[in-house]
Amino acid sequence: MQGLGLQLVKPHAEITEVWPRDGRVRLVGRIHGRPADGYWRLLLTRRGRAGHRLDYPAQVKGDRFESELLIADLAAAADTAEVEEWDIHLTDGEAELRAGRRLDDVHGKKKIMVFPEQRIHGLSVRPYYTVKDNLSLKCRTGAAT
Repeated sequence: MQGLGLQLVKPHAEITEVWPRDGRVRLVGRIHGRPADGYWRLLLTRRGRAGHRLDYPAQVKGDRFESELLIADLAAAADTAEVEEWDIHLTDGEAELRAGRRLDDVHGKKKIMVFPEQRIHGLSVRPYYTVKDNLSLKCRTGAAT
């Protein structure tokens, strides 16, 4: 395939919609590059602390998935760190597919797409795209982001 300009994208959870509101972040997308059979869950892993995880059910129909996470759960899991980042995956118990948006030909979403923050119990939470166009959550205590 060299010379054709084709770029292979590894299996991931392709995010098509992000809805941060009402104390929740709802995510809609497609499972890309892996059979969508089985029981899937949305998995949040605190960056730098792999043992800190939160997970939620994901509804899967065909290759389409939908799930939501609760902001209150992030507030309950917060510690004294001023900034915490949580990475988002979709898992079937065998594979952990990183959530991101790579199939839309828009690169550099970190500087383009800005989601609203939500605040609860002194914690502000905002979804954001990383430099690799993965979706993560930034949590800050105190001042707004």
